[in-house]
Amino acid sequence: MPELPEVETIIRGLRKKVIGRTITSFWTDTPSIIKKPTIKKIKKEILGLKILGIKRIAKNIIFKLSEEKIMLIHQKISGHLLYGKWEMKKNKPHPLRNKYLEDKENQYIRVIFGLDNGYQMALSDLRKFAKIIFGKADEILNLPEIKELGPDPLEKSFDFEKFKVILKTRTGKKRTGKIKQILMNQKIISGIGNIYSDEILWRARIHPLTPANKLSEKELKKIFEAMKEILSLAVEEGGSSVSDYRDVEGKKGGYQDIQNAYGREGEDCRRCGKEIERIKIGNRSSYFCPKCQVFEK
Repeated sequence: MPELPEVETIIRGLRKKVIGRTITSFWTDTPSIIKKPTIKKIKKEILGLKILGIKRIAKNIIFKLSEEKIMLIHQKISGHLLYGKWEMKKNKPHPLRNKYLEDKENQYIRVIFGLDNGYQMALSDLRKFAKIIFGKADEILNLPEIKELGPDPLEKSFDFEKFKVILKTRTGKKRTGKIKQILMNQKIISGIGNIYSDEILWRARIHPLTPANKLSEKELKKIFEAMKEILSLAVEEGGSSVSDYRDVEGKKGGYQDIQNAYGREGEDCRRCGKEIERIKIGNRSSYFCPKCQVFEK
């Protein structure tokens, strides 16, 4: 699933391409992606609306449209938004004059928004799990899935003191869950998934199984600083293309080439030379260095 750096990369790319453009057409062959309203209604109401702005809320992409409307797109596991030109052949979109859009991972076009400059914005999604919600701003921004999200780790206002606060329960007690799972809990901190939780903990030298309530203030500071550094670096690198993810032009990100932990089982740790190991935590693979990230029971 695209995480914070991938979604941020998509947004930055789209801002350069589609802000100020008017939506002139809408096509989909996968109605299940449109969660609200009906296909008939979105086709009627979205046409003629101008894209005024784009922002990210965790892993959600929010398009501010004219007439006080909003469109929310969550790319889910294998979705990514693209910008280019496609032509229909036997009701199947085919990319025009862009070698990157011909990449296999960009061939699963499920939704296309036509724009007034002759270009299109498309959603490629192999697994068809992405979702689109269109409607009034106050309705969408007050959805539980948005309201219940934790703070964004790249917000300037999210400092170490706030980080320490969210690692406590409502009663003020320190959370007892494994730090890996806490970093991935979207209601605690938003935007971090499997890749970057591993990368953050490797940088901080913290074992992923460590209970959060066992971490010292010094260790928490290391995690906080690593979180800011890793996520910022990943955005600079255009995200991580370990699987389906591509940017708006159809290109791969670069962070996968410099990953230190995630997906490197059996490879030498870039810091100490010990082989990276993999364990399962909550049915998810977690990669770590057994020498740099010692688990103290």
